[in-house]
Amino acid sequence: MEPKHSAEMSRHLDKQSHALMETYRAMSHELHKLQVEEETIMRKLYELMSAEGLLPKPFL
Repeated sequence: MEPKHSAEMSRHLDKQSHALMETYRAMSHELHKLQVEEETIMRKLYELMSAEGLLPKPFL
């Protein structure tokens, strides 16, 4: 491959790598937000079920 094409390819791959890393960071951040939201919803569901007496009794 000619040096000119090699340099262009390298720049292109660097740009793609940067774009992919930014996308990964954004998706990772969104996943974390959704996990926190799920935990909050599950906690509220547990509180509601507890208040309504819908939780199974523990075996002793």
